[in-house]
Amino acid sequence: MTVLQTIRHYYKPIQPAIKVGNELIIYREIQPEKGVENFIYCFWQLRTEAILEEPFLYRVVSDGCIDIFFNHKNPTENYVMGFCRKYTEFPVGNEFDYIGIRFLPAALPLLFGIDAKTLSNQDQELKPLLPNFSNWIETELRANQRFEIIAVLLTHKLKTIIERQTFDLDIRFYNSLNLIFEKKGYLNTETDLSNGLSSRQLRRLFNFYIGTSPKAFSNVVRFQHILNAKPTRHSLKESKCYYEVGFYDQAHFIKHFKTFYGVTPSEAFR
Repeated sequence: MTVLQTIRHYYKPIQPAIKVGNELIIYREIQPEKGVENFIYCFWQLRTEAILEEPFLYRVVSDGCIDIFFNHKNPTENYVMGFCRKYTEFPVGNEFDYIGIRFLPAALPLLFGIDAKTLSNQDQELKPLLPNFSNWIETELRANQRFEIIAVLLTHKLKTIIERQTFDLDIRFYNSLNLIFEKKGYLNTETDLSNGLSSRQLRRLFNFYIGTSPKAFSNVVRFQHILNAKPTRHSLKESKCYYEVGFYDQAHFIKHFKTFYGVTPSEAFR
């Protein structure tokens, strides 16, 4: 298994679906095809079925990924969102249709050479950063194309970009990254991630490829491990799976969870 395959094997970043009962808002994901699956976690769409009575505030939880997304009805509106240390909320109005690419951790900087740190904790227009890719979205994608068709077009475009690359992978960085995934984010990043790199070198590489420090990224991986366990309010009280990843009591866990999700576990899993 290559280092890039290992990332996909160990890490499955979750964004919560729209709550049951909100049938007018649809969130969908399409898994990537072979050839892009080690770079892309999924293609996603968030859209309304009809005009909403009230403007919608969409919450994005911390997932360690970088996304490129655009307005399906007007692809000239295309953006990139970097690593976020906490949850983010977007006011998206009464009617919307967004399509995006969720890149696996480290994938976008590897493909495009962009310093992930310059993208962190914000969304910004794609054109100043990747003008060619932004122009391709504007000219090749149409409002009347179904999500499935757009996912195919994006896949072909990304395959072309990948096939033209000669990747110079720093195995020491990827070994550190994969160790964080193996340990579910529960480790001492100062002592457990040596791999022949100094703390300063490792931080520099994580800033470039992930957009944050090893410790901050590990905290998001811990949080995502909890989401992947698909807990309920009852199971959290009974099994206390958060102890497995280093939360020493319930108050400590709730504080961290709320930072990454925006609400308490009881509110999230009811």
